[in-house]
Amino acid sequence: MTPSRPSAAENRLNSPTTKITVVIATRLRPDRLGYLTALHESLTRQSVPWEAVIALDGADPTRLPAPLADDPRVHVLALPWPVGAACARNLALNDVRTEYVNWADDDDEFTDDAMAVRLRALETTGLGWCAGYSEDLHPDGTTTLWRCPTPPGRHEAGDVWTYWKKPEDTIPIGPTTILARTDLVRAAPMGGLIQGEDYMAAVGVTCLAAGILLPVPVYRYRKHPGQMTRQDAYAALEPGARRHAWNYGRSLRSALSARETSDATGVV
Repeated sequence: MTPSRPSAAENRLNSPTTKITVVIATRLRPDRLGYLTALHESLTRQSVPWEAVIALDGADPTRLPAPLADDPRVHVLALPWPVGAACARNLALNDVRTEYVNWADDDDEFTDDAMAVRLRALETTGLGWCAGYSEDLHPDGTTTLWRCPTPPGRHEAGDVWTYWKKPEDTIPIGPTTILARTDLVRAAPMGGLIQGEDYMAAVGVTCLAAGILLPVPVYRYRKHPGQMTRQDAYAALEPGARRHAWNYGRSLRSALSARETSDATGVV
């Protein structure tokens, strides 16, 4: 009798050396399927074990590109109707079984050493999160480095938000460049917004724990006509989304600082 092939879930549970899960939300739009396949290809080039949870935001699972559908490292969460990227990503967190997690968009890519360099930093330092720089990936294949306002090096809990001087300024750190402990991500997941939800995730995680920013690119942000930031409605809500995320970071940092002061003095 031929033994049955292990299911994707069994493979995931039987991979004790896998420490990283990449969480992706997608509606499997036809114009993005090639980008999603390229994202998967960038994961296959990583030098450390990984797995992925891909939340199909109301999309037909049969449209998932074969390279992902056939990869036992990819777990599919099929949602029955569109719930939005933030909700889809947060629901996908339920299926994460590894120590660390990284958000990713379905039209972007990772650099070849993105997982290894940040995992090494986390395991060496014992910090809660590690981020890097991102690159804009242009249609002709060229890239432009984006250095976030947060400087390289170690940052204590809450410090990253201080580099976001005003809500209308550039966000302090790239949300998808952050590899963080899963417990931190669950404590500060995607915010309940239809855009800018990742800003909240970034300031939330960096407010809850100390981390480190490496001055190396780890993520490629693809520039193309179908991206959210190129849509007409994007500009209408972006100022409000930024202000909400900025206020969230300020309030969270303030609350945690007040708690630390209270704990130190014994005042309740």
